[in-house]
Amino acid sequence: MIRPSIENETFDGINFTETELKKGEYENCIFKNCIFSGADLFEIIFSECRFEACDLSMAKLRNTSFRNARFKNCKLMGLRFDECHKMLLSFSFEECILNFSSFYKLKIKGTSFMACKLHDVEFIEAELPQANFDRCDLQGATFENTKLEGADFRTAYNYTIDPEMNRIAKARFSLPDVVGLLYRHNIVIG
Repeated sequence: MIRPSIENETFDGINFTETELKKGEYENCIFKNCIFSGADLFEIIFSECRFEACDLSMAKLRNTSFRNARFKNCKLMGLRFDECHKMLLSFSFEECILNFSSFYKLKIKGTSFMACKLHDVEFIEAELPQANFDRCDLQGATFENTKLEGADFRTAYNYTIDPEMNRIAKARFSLPDVVGLLYRHNIVIG
């Protein structure tokens, strides 16, 4: 079966829960104000695509490919990014809500999260060296056996990271939120 290749298209205001997105490869496409909530994106490839003000909450991402995909002002709640196709997987997030999503065991070096809400997100065993968590709210996010070497948490807040259970060499933190590294010691600061 030949899969269509769609290039340089803009999709605006389409509800993909009512109109199924064709299986294929989307390259340099823009998705604006689209609804993918609960949609099955099985084996669809998104290369160099931008998603702006879209709702992908609870979309099914089994073998979905995101190759340098950019998400801005999107709702991405409950997504299993760990089910995506791993080859060339890369994305960035700006002003997105990613609550309850999973990045379990993903190798996503240098991923940028800018001004995102990441409540209860799972980063267990993920590889995130040089990741940037600029102005991110990480309340309840789980970091366990996570590689965070050189990651930037200087403007992130509400995180709890156990330095004994994660690799954080050369990661950057700032006061007062750096106390999130001491939570397990049950000490009082101040």
